Amino acid sequence: MYITSAGIEPSENLFIFCLFFCVHKLSNPKMGFPFFTSYIVVKFCHLFPLLIISVLLFISDGAQPANTTKVTNIGVIIDVTSRIGKEEKTAIEIAAANFNGKLSLHFQDSGQLDPLQVASAAEELIKEKKVDVIIGMNKWEEAALVASVGNREKVPIISFAAPARTPPQMEHRWPFLIQMANNGSEQIKCIADIIREYKWKRVVVIYEDDAYGSESGMSALLSKALQDFDSEIEYRLVLPPPSSLSSPKGFVLDELLKLQKATKSRVFVVLQSSLSMLTHLFREAYKAGLVGRESAWILSDSVTSFLDSVDSSTISSMKGVLGIKITYNSSTTDSYTDFYTGFSKKFQSEYPEEANPKPGIHALRAYDSITAISLAMETTTEMLLGNIVSSRFSGLSGEIRFEEGKLMQIPPLRIVNVVDQGNKRYEELEFWVPEKSAQRLAGSVIWPGKFSRRSPKGWAMPSDGNPLIIGVPGRTSFEKFVKVDNSSKDDIKYDGWCIEVFKKVLSNLSYSLPYEFQPFYGTYDELIIRVSNKTYDAVVGDVTILANRLEYVEFTQPYVESGLSMIVPAKPEGSAAWMFLKPFTWEMWAVTGAIMLYTMLIIWFLEHRFNPEFSGALKNQIGTTFWFTFSSLFFAHREKINSNLTRVVVVVWLFVVWILTSSYTASLSSMLTVQRMQPVNTDIEYLKSSNSRVGCDNDSFVRNYLEDVIGFNSHNIITVFNETDYTGLFENKTITAAFLELPYKKLFINKHCKGYTATTPTYKFGGFGFAFQRGSPIARDFSASILRLLEDGKLTPLEDEWLTPSKECAVNVTSTSAEHLSLQSFWGLYLISGAISTICFLLSLIRLLKSYQHQQEACEGNATPSDTSAWNKAVGLARYFYNGEINSPGRSPSFAPTTDEWISWEYVSTSDTPDNIHASAPAEIEMP
Repeated sequence: MYITSAGIEPSENLFIFCLFFCVHKLSNPKMGFPFFTSYIVVKFCHLFPLLIISVLLFISDGAQPANTTKVTNIGVIIDVTSRIGKEEKTAIEIAAANFNGKLSLHFQDSGQLDPLQVASAAEELIKEKKVDVIIGMNKWEEAALVASVGNREKVPIISFAAPARTPPQMEHRWPFLIQMANNGSEQIKCIADIIREYKWKRVVVIYEDDAYGSESGMSALLSKALQDFDSEIEYRLVLPPPSSLSSPKGFVLDELLKLQKATKSRVFVVLQSSLSMLTHLFREAYKAGLVGRESAWILSDSVTSFLDSVDSSTISSMKGVLGIKITYNSSTTDSYTDFYTGFSKKFQSEYPEEANPKPGIHALRAYDSITAISLAMETTTEMLLGNIVSSRFSGLSGEIRFEEGKLMQIPPLRIVNVVDQGNKRYEELEFWVPEKSAQRLAGSVIWPGKFSRRSPKGWAMPSDGNPLIIGVPGRTSFEKFVKVDNSSKDDIKYDGWCIEVFKKVLSNLSYSLPYEFQPFYGTYDELIIRVSNKTYDAVVGDVTILANRLEYVEFTQPYVESGLSMIVPAKPEGSAAWMFLKPFTWEMWAVTGAIMLYTMLIIWFLEHRFNPEFSGALKNQIGTTFWFTFSSLFFAHREKINSNLTRVVVVVWLFVVWILTSSYTASLSSMLTVQRMQPVNTDIEYLKSSNSRVGCDNDSFVRNYLEDVIGFNSHNIITVFNETDYTGLFENKTITAAFLELPYKKLFINKHCKGYTATTPTYKFGGFGFAFQRGSPIARDFSASILRLLEDGKLTPLEDEWLTPSKECAVNVTSTSAEHLSLQSFWGLYLISGAISTICFLLSLIRLLKSYQHQQEACEGNATPSDTSAWNKAVGLARYFYNGEINSPGRSPSFAPTTDEWISWEYVSTSDTPDNIHASAPAEIEMP
């Protein structure tokens, strides 16, 4: 410590004392004048070492004893009139007092100084006050200029502010700068997280301007963060310092009114503001209705810090505002408890006007800054900068550790809500955790607008005095979709399917939506641009959702699908002469004929031996059997049936016949009633190569699509302005084909199904939808309403009412292939018929074999059976089946009738001859 009584250093005192002592000893008090005698010389030699030591101490230029204390001068540059400055000053004074006078504080109020004046004040502190270190500067532009002074004077600068984005090579640009603060990246993440959770697509950024663009960096960070979930900054309101304005109140009001007209967004993010500007901002915003039911306001930490300082009228206009607050998690430690007690007492005593004596993060960091300096001074003072940067300790604000001059500790953020309830100005809600905290805010936040807990839409919603302005296409090719009747200018009428869908969707919303239609007579793309530039709030009509249009507007969920179809003239499908064959496929005809022949053979086999109507010559038997089977197709058979097995076969066959004839009749009737059409030419490549001209709707995107995507020459594309013109252009051969969107194609074919047909849409689009301004929450609500109506099937009756085809076109005629009855539909029926016929055949065959064996045994008697070949046995069995005759043991088995003999045989019933012998045998039996 400096000695203030004499102003002389201890080394100087010692030197004077020694010199005085030596002179005194060398002088003889008994002599009037000191003579240099031998005695004196001896004495001088004894005292000479003491004199030399005194001289060395004098010329050592301030060498100190080990127990001497060096005072460190600290310059403090803060705004002592602000809430943050008051907290910092109190905390710094408490910290300096704790170190037993080792620190000398020199305060400089920066409240009324611009950044250049602050830099000048810093230079004055260094030169006049001999400060060893400077702390403070809550604004980055001040810190940057003071850091430049520190570089020049080799004095460490501890800044309480940090840039929004860390500049490259910052440690080389300002090597003497130490940041006791963090950049704004974490705050920006928190703000963006809240915006994403509430699905706000457009926001307005407000900040007070400065010469160094510190808050424009925050704005850029926010813009980038919002892009990650398809949101954006729609409007930036940059306010100058109030000191530069003659009427800050009027200026702020004018800017807010401009904002109100320029954007419908009502999500406001205030990144930076002085206390006076914040007061003007919220008072005028409240008067302009911008702090209302559907509005949301979010404040950064630097603005939230003013909530304890604004007057009661301002805090009343801020009800429902959300704020981001940098906080700390060391409030339970003993050191914090001691600090809190001393801080509250001192702060309340010095600043009784402040209602809240609780220290914030800024006070804690100011205290930790003093701690870092004092710890650095315990070593070598010449290395003060390096000692501070290498500091690492647990402070009141958290762990203090620096890297490249930047504070590494990231404090937690807390979301606060302005409530203004009694003495409580704001309520601390959730600690922010990335992508989680915003979800827990639901239901706990009081939003602007009479303490509403319903989440605001963040958009200026229509009202009776400010309805939704909706543009409607005034000229359309197909008036069934949109029709504007302006015959009476005082009462323009709007009609059409799209208009009715809009009204249906509107009635399904959970809130009323006043609106006003306005006709627009330009192109659809121009109409979309009118929504983008905010001439219209929305568009209702037959507007196709396209990717390039999404860059300008926001579409709802499509309420009808869309695609590009080709319309061409059509001719009847196939030849009418052979129409009767078309109900069945050729496989069906083949299998039906096969099963008929098989059934015929089974009936002949079962009835031949017992039924006289199936006897006679072989050709007569075949004819009778075939006639019986064929006539059963028409249920016109007259032959009697004797065998029960035959009856079973016939019943099943008649059932098959009944099913087949019914199906055939129905299919043929359908084909004859509705004449199928097939396109004349559906080859797009042929149309392009032959330079055929094609027609399209007057919507510009269809024409461009035909040129750019499909590849038609622009000279071969004819624009058609009315749906009735298409038929005329086809008839006079002006166009060979027409390209229409799917909804238009359906309507056109429904009216002209007899002469035209269409291909299946090859090129798909997004469908028809309603267009709103980008970021509008009404688009999202409309999409949800459309989906509910589609899921409930409530839009289908509306489509049937407006787009129902004519009676002659009620059946779909756009298919290019007939629907034939195939074998796949009847194979089970054929299987049953064939299986039952086969079973009856096998049962009859078993009975025949038994009868043949019994008759053969009776004929042979006790004779020794002769060896016969398998062929002879088969012939004998066939003879027995056909004539009831068996070979006797002595008859030659080699006999076999010729074809003529088979035909000339006549059937004789065995029932007429009890001995089972024919009336006249065809030949004698030669006995061996």
